Amino acid sequence: MRVIVTGGCGFIGSNLVERLVRDGHEVVVFDDLSTGSLKNIEGLDVKFFNEPYERMMEIVQECEIIFHLGMPSSSPMYKRNPLLVGKTINEAVTIFEYARKKNCKVVYASTSSIYNGNPLPYSEDMPIYVTDYYTECRYAVERLAKLYSVLHGVKSIGLRLFSVYGPKEEHKGEYANIVSQFLWKMVRDEPPIIYGDGTQTRDFIHVTDVVEAFLLAAEGDFDCEIFNVGTGVAHSFNEVIDLLNKVLGKNIKPIYKPNPIKNYVYHTLADMSKAEKILGFKARISLEDGIRSLLGGLKIMGISDV
Repeated sequence: MRVIVTGGCGFIGSNLVERLVRDGHEVVVFDDLSTGSLKNIEGLDVKFFNEPYERMMEIVQECEIIFHLGMPSSSPMYKRNPLLVGKTINEAVTIFEYARKKNCKVVYASTSSIYNGNPLPYSEDMPIYVTDYYTECRYAVERLAKLYSVLHGVKSIGLRLFSVYGPKEEHKGEYANIVSQFLWKMVRDEPPIIYGDGTQTRDFIHVTDVVEAFLLAAEGDFDCEIFNVGTGVAHSFNEVIDLLNKVLGKNIKPIYKPNPIKNYVYHTLADMSKAEKILGFKARISLEDGIRSLLGGLKIMGISDV
């Protein structure tokens, strides 16, 4: 099967590409390398294009599925450059237009940030409130998916990703998941910095589980759907530090600083009942096991001597 992965050199995208290649699919990657790296797909049998999505029509004549992950994926990016909102929405239109003309399915990344302002746990039928540029952008993409389904019969699945961590995240730097950022500090015996008291919680999910959700979405026969992709379990930042110390065999204390972020979301937690019942998805990797696999990856890369 021929598939397109936008953002295929990024953190989640490259993990997805690796799995698709391993499963025997023909993979075409589009990525502008703004938050990705060619190193993430090094050695994989893929076709790579650093081209605007507008050229997709002439470059790829036919395709069965587009995995659309090539969108800025962090709220601070949009705060620093609000023009990313329009750019991201226009690119989504380009993707849906390709799907309409080529009669292919779209599986795209949305975000749990869309639930900001709602009580826990977050379920797919909750109202969406105006909170920031990032959530407005991703909600607009979801609405476009619905519009293309109603007007043109384009099939799509949006996955509202929770706090994803895992390998191939190094290139994201300051935008990487807090689990990875803490680990990178602590393997070097540096104290991680926590903004606040560390009691804030996140539904952390390993990227391997996220890839599985994307594949299940691609296999499913849905006209237009939205699913949460989390674990249904929340961990505090303090718990993450404790787990990292346990796995590393260290006793590093974090540095606590006042939280400077306005409208900061202190807690996230996914209601996974819909995804489990309809999509057949259930996360399998615990946070401790995920951290152990991350550490193993750092050892292989020669970053850690523990």
